[in-house]
Amino acid sequence: MTHSVDLNADLGESFGAWSMGSDDELLDIVTSANVACGFHAGDPLVMTETVRACITKGVNIGAHPGFDDITGFGRRRMHNPEPAKTASSIIYQIGALQAIAKTEGAQVTHVKLHGALANMASEDDALASLCLDAVQRTDSELAIVAMASTSLQSQAEKLNMPLLREVFADRAYNDNGTLVSRGTPGAVIHDPAMAAERVLKMIETHRVESINGVDVKLIPDTICVHGDNPEAVRMADALRNRIEKAGIAVRGY
Repeated sequence: MTHSVDLNADLGESFGAWSMGSDDELLDIVTSANVACGFHAGDPLVMTETVRACITKGVNIGAHPGFDDITGFGRRRMHNPEPAKTASSIIYQIGALQAIAKTEGAQVTHVKLHGALANMASEDDALASLCLDAVQRTDSELAIVAMASTSLQSQAEKLNMPLLREVFADRAYNDNGTLVSRGTPGAVIHDPAMAAERVLKMIETHRVESINGVDVKLIPDTICVHGDNPEAVRMADALRNRIEKAGIAVRGY
């Protein structure tokens, strides 16, 4: 039986005059933040402000690197991404957040790949290894947040990397443990109570039912609530309350 679990959200996704998410409210609920690093969203000022807010509220700071695709919010799959460019972009994004965190007297403790990059690395051993190597070369002490029961998790285990196995409160699963594409009906779960009960079952049984009714095995170390979801605050609040009511502590890793 799991006695504690981390609750994370993807934050810092505003940039310029464009505002995204309810970061301040979510930071009162979650225990870890994955901060956009300027490629799919975010900018230097937003990154700095998000780091400061994490420090104030005692939330773990993580880098959230993705494809260089701000127009598509990093959710468009890249055909045959160039290995050297992909690795360099991951190092660049992590390094930018590390520099900002250092100037604020904090440190980046984990990395979670964003959007299409994360999904592709969860399906492809070679891409997963490339991304993980980039993280290790940047800082070998960084933990990797990996979608549970996917290539990204298995490759991180082979490398003996610090690992947080991640499950998703508001997303439907394919039979292989990857996420159902957002364009598919039923891919996103909007009901906070339903999501909370589903996550509690994942924690207690180490299983989730796929969109096709198949039992997928997974072990949750951290639960993601997407910060760009309009229901994100309600979802995160419902999750935390339900998990704690079940006697499971919600705390950072």
